[in-house]
Amino acid sequence: MPRPTKCRRVCHYPGTVEFRPADGSGDPAPILLTVDEYETIRLMDREGLSQEECSRSMQIARTTVQKIYESARCKLARMLVEGRALRIAGGEFRLCDGRGGSCGVSGCFKQSYHQQYEKPEGDSIMRIAVTYQDGQIFQHFGHTSQFKIYDVEGGKILSSQVVDTQGSGHGALAGVLTALNVDALICGGIGGGAQTALAAANIRLYGGVTGSADAAAQALAAGTLTFDPDVHCDHHQHHHPEGQACGSQGCGHHSCGSH
Repeated sequence: MPRPTKCRRVCHYPGTVEFRPADGSGDPAPILLTVDEYETIRLMDREGLSQEECSRSMQIARTTVQKIYESARCKLARMLVEGRALRIAGGEFRLCDGRGGSCGVSGCFKQSYHQQYEKPEGDSIMRIAVTYQDGQIFQHFGHTSQFKIYDVEGGKILSSQVVDTQGSGHGALAGVLTALNVDALICGGIGGGAQTALAAANIRLYGGVTGSADAAAQALAAGTLTFDPDVHCDHHQHHHPEGQACGSQGCGHHSCGSH
């Protein structure tokens, strides 16, 4: 029986998940680069890490890193030589949440966030994050500079506080929300890559919401929030039943399971 594949630790989900030739030529079928393959390219070719350093960051064996990296470089070469589109998705990975000694980046703010915003004990407590600006729901997820987070139990808001995103954007914001121990996100507009990143982090998405952040959080706590699941699920190429949030019941979920 083959040994199960170990999840590879990824610092954050890619901000850009699809590339296409400018002239529209070439094979229309995109080459699929997995998120863990992307991470080896980012760490070694962009950040200049060695294979040994990359293996420590991703928490896998150096030989595994070598195989993933070789596969990634081969795919990138095919994209360039054959003029193919490239899509980044899937793979065996988990997003870094800064928990314990799991984060391989010295001084990463996610480590302090995970400790500072540790969720109160109790399985019944839900933590909601809302893209936030001046009391309202900020309408562009990838550019939000603040989240307001709410701890909810029994349909009531127990506490709330505003948290800075430290200049993170797009896919990196999913890592921020993971470090904040968030269960659900309320926002306005959001791109496909960010949606996939949230699904990978098992964070339920309630998109297309406007107005007061406090009122929206209270409505979600009470189960009465009005949101638009269909318009924010284009990347799944299917529609959810009414009232079901993007990212629930395995929608867009990667193969490592929950974490």
